[in-house]
Amino acid sequence: MGDYSLLGVPNRLAVEGEQLVLHKFRTGSLGLASPLDVDLVSPPTGRSRSFWARVNLCFNPPEQSSVRTVCLPPGAQLGVEGIPASLQMALGVSPNELVTFTQITLPNSNFGQFEASGSYRDAVRFKNGREVRLQDLREGQRMWVMDLAGAEAAGSEPVREAISQA
Repeated sequence: MGDYSLLGVPNRLAVEGEQLVLHKFRTGSLGLASPLDVDLVSPPTGRSRSFWARVNLCFNPPEQSSVRTVCLPPGAQLGVEGIPASLQMALGVSPNELVTFTQITLPNSNFGQFEASGSYRDAVRFKNGREVRLQDLREGQRMWVMDLAGAEAAGSEPVREAISQA
């Protein structure tokens, strides 16, 4: 599935065995994409542009319509590699982990009810039970789609609740 903030972004379903990368889309949200799509739209890193060309680029960023978000069903198994040391320590995980893609809701402190929309809900659950939203991972994080078969049974479960650690 995908976060509400990515609804206007072209998308496709994940394929078992493919590599994905956490990418910042034009909406400002992080989501999963094919590394090939991301590499095709990466701007050149050279500093040969004039000052005004860089200013123009700030107000008219390159179109990223060719980058599609990759949708995963809840319960899909992912291999995450290169987890940053700070996140390893905070979550008690190793640099490379097998995780389960899940969706969570966060409590709405204003009304005591759970938000139905407008919040980030895509997350991964580690074997130790800890969960982290995709938005809390770093852009460029690499993941492998290991198994989509187990997602069918998990896909029938409602979105679970999670307590915010803010």
